[in-house]
Amino acid sequence: MMSRSYTNLLDLASGNFPDMGNQPKERRRMPRVMSVPGIISELDDDQAVSVSSDNPSTISTDRMIIVANQLPLKAKRREDNKGWSFSWNEDSLLLQLKDGLPDEMEVLYVGSLRVDIDPAEQDDVSQYLLDKFKCVPTFLPPDVLEKFYDGFCKRQLWPLFHYMLPFTTNKSHRFDRSLWEAYVLANKLFFQKVVEIINPEDDYIWVHDYHLMVLPTFIRRRFNRVKMGFFLHSPFPSSEIYRTLPVREEILKALLNSDIIGFHTFDYARHFLSCCSRMLGLEYQSKRGYLGLEYYGRTISIKIMPVGIHMGRIESVMRMADEESKAREIKQQFEGKTILLGVDDMDIFKGINLKILAMEQMLRQHPKWQGRAVLIQIVNPARGKGIHLEEIHAEIEESCSRINRVFGRPGYEPILFIDRSVSIAEKVAYYSMAECVIVTAVRDGMNLTPYEYIACRQGISGSESCSNVSSPKKSMLVISEFIGCSPSLSGAIRVNPWNVEATAEAMNEAISMSEGEKQLRHEKHYRYVSTHDVAYWSRSFLQDMERACTDLLKKRCWGIGLSFGFRVVALDPNFKKLSIDTMVGAYMRARSRAILLDYDGTVMPQNSINKSPSKEVISLLETLCADPKNVVFIVSGRGRASLSDWFTPCRKLGIAAEHGYFMRWSQSEDWEICGKSTEFGWMQIAEPVMKLYTEATDGSGIEKKESALVWQYRDADLGFGSAQAKEMLDHLESVLANEPVAAKSGQFIVEVKPQDVSKGLVAEKIFSSMVEKGNQADFVLCVGDDRSDEDMFEVISSAVSRNILSSNASVFACTVGQKPSKAKYYLDDTFEVINMLQSLAEESDSSPPCIEEETGDSSLRQM
Repeated sequence: MMSRSYTNLLDLASGNFPDMGNQPKERRRMPRVMSVPGIISELDDDQAVSVSSDNPSTISTDRMIIVANQLPLKAKRREDNKGWSFSWNEDSLLLQLKDGLPDEMEVLYVGSLRVDIDPAEQDDVSQYLLDKFKCVPTFLPPDVLEKFYDGFCKRQLWPLFHYMLPFTTNKSHRFDRSLWEAYVLANKLFFQKVVEIINPEDDYIWVHDYHLMVLPTFIRRRFNRVKMGFFLHSPFPSSEIYRTLPVREEILKALLNSDIIGFHTFDYARHFLSCCSRMLGLEYQSKRGYLGLEYYGRTISIKIMPVGIHMGRIESVMRMADEESKAREIKQQFEGKTILLGVDDMDIFKGINLKILAMEQMLRQHPKWQGRAVLIQIVNPARGKGIHLEEIHAEIEESCSRINRVFGRPGYEPILFIDRSVSIAEKVAYYSMAECVIVTAVRDGMNLTPYEYIACRQGISGSESCSNVSSPKKSMLVISEFIGCSPSLSGAIRVNPWNVEATAEAMNEAISMSEGEKQLRHEKHYRYVSTHDVAYWSRSFLQDMERACTDLLKKRCWGIGLSFGFRVVALDPNFKKLSIDTMVGAYMRARSRAILLDYDGTVMPQNSINKSPSKEVISLLETLCADPKNVVFIVSGRGRASLSDWFTPCRKLGIAAEHGYFMRWSQSEDWEICGKSTEFGWMQIAEPVMKLYTEATDGSGIEKKESALVWQYRDADLGFGSAQAKEMLDHLESVLANEPVAAKSGQFIVEVKPQDVSKGLVAEKIFSSMVEKGNQADFVLCVGDDRSDEDMFEVISSAVSRNILSSNASVFACTVGQKPSKAKYYLDDTFEVINMLQSLAEESDSSPPCIEEETGDSSLRQM
């Protein structure tokens, strides 16, 4: 039996979860909607918690499955205590984003409910929500929910993503593996609900936020070609912060199983890309304005698009507030006062106390506002059991009391602290009356408060708050530079909330600004907010998701790896694993063979410290070279001295060193210089440049060859090394512009070598020489693992049409590793390469050629 230990991530990802409490017994289940060929049970890796399908889906149109921690529903117990009543939550972003999706697209939701449903009622509730709202509820056992949401999400991910490290010795703030395990389990339970309704051939899946960051791995493991996007609504921290997370790579790799990953700002996307670079060695590219990460043949798109508000919902609520006369009541209450407004969740990162201290500073520095300016601070209830909430709340109340005692007077209190649930209609009324809104969050994902305020200040035709419809509208914003909406609001006054004095001055500037300036800034902001609403955001995301998924559908895909190391490899449909039997058959039939082998990463493992070839490799090469039908070459970027020394026993082995600048057909022949240039004065120009960057880049070094210079930074900081390599490449191209050399970047290297030297030219020269000797090759095996070997593969692909190979030649261009390549075949690693050579060696004829064969007796050559 497999271990059911929670510390084994392989067990976690494959479904071997221990009991975490009294989970309800399985009862009646909803039918799963799928269109996967084959038997459903063969697709399930966890039958005990999965659902079987009796009725395959007949749906052929695209659908969107939106997966989030909570469903966009309101629920309350019926008055007779018999059952539940449900309604849409009109303020939920998940519901509002439907406006940007095509009308014909069916939308289904998967998520949890905000209320506890008795296990005996869960099946009935599930069926009702599916039929009535197209919602599929995920019921998390209470102990899992507490560890998942209040534990890992709110006490570990949320603080870390907001740049708060667990320096305190308080055990609840440190990484707790049991909370991580509950997080993985909860994500798996959400996955099981997705499986119940998915039609993987047609459906799009859109996963939302940090609660479900490992969900893409579960989904991708089951459905390799599913169309899936992820959007993060919180900040993503810098790599220096994120790398402290013990499960950092597991989460990154899980996110990379999406086709597109969305962020509110470029800063958040840049931090994510930096983490992928530093921890996974992945580099991003920009193609026609789109950012993309190449990951095992898949291109994961990076989407940068701040979310917007639902203008229709805001206008609806404004009418509601108008009907309830909320604006009139507030206007009467604060007649003659200048209202500054703050609306924040109760959270340690919202900087509420910093805002209150800035108000105190403004009243002190600008006494004219005493008795006139009022800061109304509305605090929404905390969303969960966050950290330090009680201390923050007590600190805010103490500051408000102190400031009101110092600056208050009969009929006037400078700060009104509203610590209760405020209806959206009342909130809109406060927005309509406020002269300025202040957001001083020290870190926040997006924060739509400024957008809502701008829309409310614009007003609607016929409302009490906008009785003079033709009058110019105005609004002012003082916002933290650390929130997601800050880059979008260029007319706002941006502040560092930690600088209380500067924030106070910004508040004074905002309410003292001329009416004309306020109007211009408001008009600019309203144009942006009204055009970049939530429908614009979701429409844009769907379009980019469709684009990102199109390329994958053209490729062959299969999954590799265990646990959170799982990923999908996507390759050209014609790219397949080399069949040893097929190749050996062609080898035995051939009359003239060319075998070209790279060295490092092909017959020698890249991570090997001792780079000299093993006795096994020497023996295999000797056997292959002894066959009179074979021409065998090692084609490497290494220098000729080391290659010649290592392969001394292989007297008939051909060697092409330094990518073919030097070439020798056998040990008995002299080295040929294949490059046209024999002048190396350019080295005196290039080497000082490389030395300059070596001195500035710890962990880098220079390798000087006879015909080339190589700067490598494998041991340097990846981010800095990569940046230095790009800068050096530009520098070298500039100073060597008039020299007959090429500067190219490779994997952790920058190389300068003569222009007319490449492994492709080596292959071409070998084939042409064989033709000149009347020995045209009808079997070619070419194996390599890196970018320089692609030149050989490219030449081989066109060699038959150019008549340098036999018209019926059997060609096996093979790369090492499953990755995009110009080769048509692959082997997984160097061990498979050695095994393949062993198979060829066993079928090789090492006897000397007979007289008849030398004189061309074809009957003997075919034996």
